[in-house]
Amino acid sequence: MTKRFYITTPIYYPSAQLHLGHAYTTVIADVLARYKKTQSYEVFFLTGSDEHGQKIAKKANENKQTPQKFVDNIVVSFKNLWAKLNIDYDKFIRTTDKNHITTVQKIFSKLLKQDDIYLGKYEGLYCVSCEEFLTDNQINKTNNTCKTCQGSVNSLSEPSYFLKLGKYTKQLLDYYNKHPLFLWPLNRKTEMINNFITPGLEELSITRTSFDWGIPVLEDPKYVVYVWIDALSNYLTALGYLQENDINFKKFWLDGNCEIVNLVGKEISRFHMIYWPILLMALKLRQPNRILAHGWIINEEGKMSKSKGNVIDPLILVNRYGADSLRFFLMKEITIGHDAKYSHQLFLNCYNSYLVNDLGNLLSRTVTMISKYCDGKIPKINLNKLQPEATAIIKNIKSTIIDFNIEMGEYQINEAINIVFRLITAGNKLIDLSKPWDLYNNNKIMELHNVLNLLANILITSSALLSPILVSSSLKIHQQLGVFKITTPVVTINLNEIFNRTINKKELLFPRLNIEDELIFLNNAFK
Repeated sequence: MTKRFYITTPIYYPSAQLHLGHAYTTVIADVLARYKKTQSYEVFFLTGSDEHGQKIAKKANENKQTPQKFVDNIVVSFKNLWAKLNIDYDKFIRTTDKNHITTVQKIFSKLLKQDDIYLGKYEGLYCVSCEEFLTDNQINKTNNTCKTCQGSVNSLSEPSYFLKLGKYTKQLLDYYNKHPLFLWPLNRKTEMINNFITPGLEELSITRTSFDWGIPVLEDPKYVVYVWIDALSNYLTALGYLQENDINFKKFWLDGNCEIVNLVGKEISRFHMIYWPILLMALKLRQPNRILAHGWIINEEGKMSKSKGNVIDPLILVNRYGADSLRFFLMKEITIGHDAKYSHQLFLNCYNSYLVNDLGNLLSRTVTMISKYCDGKIPKINLNKLQPEATAIIKNIKSTIIDFNIEMGEYQINEAINIVFRLITAGNKLIDLSKPWDLYNNNKIMELHNVLNLLANILITSSALLSPILVSSSLKIHQQLGVFKITTPVVTINLNEIFNRTINKKELLFPRLNIEDELIFLNNAFK
């Protein structure tokens, strides 16, 4: 049976350039997609842009452009950033795509026909920046601003079509109870129930009439479909739902064995954890296996956001330090589901500590010693005559593979990385303990060969496991050790599979950074 995995990011709003928070979300998805491929899954990785709404129309007008021209220019920068970060998506969907527009119209008509939608009037408070109708607990009463973005809140009164949420509330709660890991982290489920469901779900306004930059309702074209129904449907329309070519929809949604993960930032949890499941229930479609909400990246000014102007441009970091360095920092230093601080000091320290001192140092020492003591060929290990520390390393390699896969299976990327670096640390300690230079000088060649073989295997195993994160660096590590293809490490490893491989010219993958100089550069770059 073919194993399949479908992972999605939110589709990002092209009102301005993307920042580090968007990069974090998308790197998570890319890492999980790449990991699943190493496990022989057929993978579909979706990202894209959410291009309709009042804010886009306003931004376009300010720039004296049509909304379509405005978003076209911004989307180019999205795709450029993903290319720079080695994001290997399968589809980039735009809500201005023709197939998406026609399918959203079909979805609306379907829901209208089966009485899940009704025409009424919306009166309440609205945040243009978040494109969201707000409840009382989402508003700062002291200054009448949105708690999420601190933007202004406007009173709004206009006719609207509404999605009947109350019709599905009990079904939603039953689903939560029967599938305890459906929402992650678990405190998000508690938040959804206590803050939104228990007080009573208000019916969801899903159209607007005060602007026309959106998908018109076929039955009543003066209405355009409100951004969240438009946006949430992308996870279906990208696969071909209600379209002539629906092969991917059949493979990745209708296949009940396909593992589906919707990855979101916690600020849009409500839409994905309440409205999205209810929409799927109304359409009589299966639910994702996991809706995974990650935390915010914050700095001294709080959450990074375009409206605050306190964002970090990931392109500056990528262009200076490489994609792998940024990917590694985001995955190593942040626990999915928790907020995390970003500072230039933290980023630089992470780079020097883990990539230079640990991984880079082990690679440099190993390649140098094999070149010097074994004529540049990886030696053979004698499994019948192992020192106790060598036996411990073999057990460590095997347990690392097992534990890494367990953590990645639960989407705990940072803990999986920690497991690999414990093995890398053990490799550096093995050098200090065994002193290969003394083994060579004392003519203890068998012990020397055992140690150097194990060091090479630690590097091959570690770089293979880390390959979804360190995309280009892992391959370069393999190539320095004479291995030109990264294969999935298995527990029953053959340590002599790399015997007699020729070491290639040593390349410094992670040059040590002068923290003081780099802080000056970064502080100037982000003024």
